[in-house]
Amino acid sequence: MKKLKRRLKYAMVGGGENSFIGPIHRMAVRLDDTADLIDGCYSHKDNWRDLIERVRGKVDFLTICTPNDSHYEIAKAALDADMHVFCEKPVSMNAKEALELQKLSLQKKKIIAVPFTYTGNAMIKLARDLVRKGVLGRICKVNIEYVQGSFRKIDPNEPTDARIAWKKDPLRSGPSCVTADIGVHAAALIEYTTGLQIESVLADISTFSKGTVLEDDASILMRLTSGAKASLVTSKVATGEENGVRIRIYGEKASCYWNQEDPNYLYVKYPFEPERIYKRNAPYIANLSPVAKRLSRIPAGHPEGFIEAFANIYSEFCATISGVRKGDFPDIGTGVMTMKFVDAVLKSARTGSRWVRL
Repeated sequence: MKKLKRRLKYAMVGGGENSFIGPIHRMAVRLDDTADLIDGCYSHKDNWRDLIERVRGKVDFLTICTPNDSHYEIAKAALDADMHVFCEKPVSMNAKEALELQKLSLQKKKIIAVPFTYTGNAMIKLARDLVRKGVLGRICKVNIEYVQGSFRKIDPNEPTDARIAWKKDPLRSGPSCVTADIGVHAAALIEYTTGLQIESVLADISTFSKGTVLEDDASILMRLTSGAKASLVTSKVATGEENGVRIRIYGEKASCYWNQEDPNYLYVKYPFEPERIYKRNAPYIANLSPVAKRLSRIPAGHPEGFIEAFANIYSEFCATISGVRKGDFPDIGTGVMTMKFVDAVLKSARTGSRWVRL
């Protein structure tokens, strides 16, 4: 990867002891040595406003790894302090807040990145570029699932893991659980890979696990621009599932399939030709997708996965704010779209599973 003109500096809010996502962020940044972490506020007992004042003018960006209820407030304060922002999804509690952040970022000429992790995977970028090149033909249908069994416990009397418990709390998670937590990844993947936009949704949501009033399971139909259709199954009560992100894109000429748990391969099927399997960083990849080649670090056959995809988003974000190139990463535009998606899903469910426009 091309080195930046200078090493960037950043600070972090959240992501302290017992955090899952905080260490992922720190590992991702270190993977390409794009930036140095110089300060942080890692506990809810600490004052993040004091941190922002401490690092004002000393850092290039602020990373936000807190629960959902504070994303908007912290991101707004960072923008007001003239920092770029790398904020965990969802970027806010609702679309109104996301739009306000987008407006402020434009006014301040600062960038907000939102880590929709799987868009950083090299083979997802290949899928996107095959669609762009017309290999699949006109896109007609997308089937996607993001299913976990994380809300299922062997012992129902066992206390809920603190890293999960807050996601069931509407005061911290917001009005949505599974849709805002993992369904947004699917929405981002649909628009990223196909180049189409989600126009409207019809949703059926459910709550199966104890200890929450929020939805932990959702089935969602989508109408996309150009007349294409999509469907999403997302759940945290899919017993036995680990992190099942699987996408199938059907075009008039061919279809493709990608599985996050086997992320280094993209499968393309044709009606009258043998199936093709594209392999990450194989010799032919550079001609098909230069960005997929650029964001592959090690030789083919050596698996790259979740942390590397996360690092790709950071490296592209850092390249952009340092002026090396315009990077390929999800920004506040995707953050706004996904919050409109969440709001529309909840409205559809409340109104008897009617179609609702984003």
